[in-house]
Amino acid sequence: MELTQNPSVLELVRKTAELTTPKEIVWIDGSEEQLEALRAEACKTGEMIKLNEEKLPGCYLHRTAVNDVARVEHRTFICCDKEEDAGPTNHWMAPDKAYEMLYDIARDSYKGRTMYVIPYSMGPIGSPLAKVGIELTDSIYVVLNMAIMARVGQKVLDVLGDSNDWVRGLHCKCDIDEEKRYICHFPQDNTIISVNSGYGGNVLLGKKCFALRIASNQGRNEGWMAEHMLILGLENPQGEVKYIAAAFPSACGKTNLAMLIPPKAYQEKGYKVWCVGDDIAWMRQGPDGRLWAINPENGFFGVAPGTNAKSNPNALASTRQGTIFTNVVHNLDDNTVWWEGLDKNPPTNALNWKGEKWDCTDGSKGAHPNSRFTAPAENCPCISSEFNSTTGVPISAIVFGGRRAKTAPLVYQSRDWDNGVFVGSIMASETTAAATGAVGVVRRDPMAMLPFCGYNMADYWEHWFEMGEKLGDKAPKIFNVNWFRTDDEGNFIWPGFGDNLRVLEWIIKRCEGKADAEETPIGFVPKAEDINLEGLDFDLETLKGILQVDPSLWTSELDGIKEFYAQFGDKLPAKLREELDGLAARLK
Repeated sequence: MELTQNPSVLELVRKTAELTTPKEIVWIDGSEEQLEALRAEACKTGEMIKLNEEKLPGCYLHRTAVNDVARVEHRTFICCDKEEDAGPTNHWMAPDKAYEMLYDIARDSYKGRTMYVIPYSMGPIGSPLAKVGIELTDSIYVVLNMAIMARVGQKVLDVLGDSNDWVRGLHCKCDIDEEKRYICHFPQDNTIISVNSGYGGNVLLGKKCFALRIASNQGRNEGWMAEHMLILGLENPQGEVKYIAAAFPSACGKTNLAMLIPPKAYQEKGYKVWCVGDDIAWMRQGPDGRLWAINPENGFFGVAPGTNAKSNPNALASTRQGTIFTNVVHNLDDNTVWWEGLDKNPPTNALNWKGEKWDCTDGSKGAHPNSRFTAPAENCPCISSEFNSTTGVPISAIVFGGRRAKTAPLVYQSRDWDNGVFVGSIMASETTAAATGAVGVVRRDPMAMLPFCGYNMADYWEHWFEMGEKLGDKAPKIFNVNWFRTDDEGNFIWPGFGDNLRVLEWIIKRCEGKADAEETPIGFVPKAEDINLEGLDFDLETLKGILQVDPSLWTSELDGIKEFYAQFGDKLPAKLREELDGLAARLK
């Protein structure tokens, strides 16, 4: 039964049904009754396995095809009229060519299958900062994951009404053929089409596809920002909460920071950290002139390996009910799950992520390195009371970060908004031996958006400058952090994890005008004595060492920045060239 009379929605469903020829069409109303029936069906077909109801209530295990385990950047395209509008950091395909190819692949692909129509809201339903999408899929797995990651169902359609302002999404599992796997974005049509994949990052179209690639375009056109950022609230002993948005490349501790547990000395005083979101922030100027943010998601799509009671207890707690685990170990003794880094007790009677008998002593990985959990955000012990706020939260500070052994200090503040955009544009991490075999290779990932910006990144930076002009003196202060300074033996110097709160505290104090700083060529660095080390066995001289700015290292950095900028040619904003020249002059 159709759940709406919206003509544009009905037209998409009709046209897609003609193309894909499903045996039936099911509209997702968001009711627990319907979702439970779909869970039962998925278990019946073997698509999911229900786990121990006592230990993991409402949790399920899913395995993808072995050739379909991660996002496929090389098969992800921006399909706009002009290639230059996609920019040098995106793969481009002409829209007419892409549509023709994708429709050929999708034709009759639902034969014998069900088409599920998923109405979903990115952001709290009815929020002026939220957006609506409709995803058509032939995968129950997609339906059940989207029901965790977004707000789905009848209420979304009620809010949409007859509007044509919604994002079209089509997903076809087809044959999971990696040679014909494409994830294509059509910014001019607000359309996403994904074929031949069943992996969450490629098929949960509300996530990176909509919430970043399409939304970044929408944000530019409508005067707001879609960013790859966590949002956290830092509450002081007086009960005042200040909000921070932060962007980090992968493997730099974004989720850990979003769910940070304060050090004991801070807890005793009454400090708390509240998680608004761990991955994506949509930010818009509010009526008061400040920048306000929502997390458009309703759940966490986290990497399982390495998540444990020590590294991120709040993330682990989030997975304890109503969660879908993908490509982890199945413990047959008690029908639970396990992954590398969960604990030191791998199960001896178990199946690996491929569903094969697994010997935990033979050195092979039981869980896939990119195995995942999809967990409801409401499960998180530190979820913010503002999580479902339709107005969002006001952002005091924007923080960038990367993994640098020597170059970047523990924390520094940009000179102003424009300089902060420059700081974000040069974000980088160094590779480790474990990752690539080549140590110290600098990989640029501006604003952690390199894989997710849905248009030319030079235009994206220009949009940041425009937002700064609009916000004026009410713009958030911009900072950069580096938790990863190492000693000569390669050991991390700063303890990280909960102790990162000490740095966040200084950041907030700077926003309030309550902390001093020392000017350096790259920006403003704390005085070591202004970072609170109470309860931490950490030497003040060591702290001074990781706050130092070495001009010679930054002079070497200039060449890498120039090389990265060069690919954008004449489109590179003039302000970035000026900022680079200014840095070079200050380093002399």
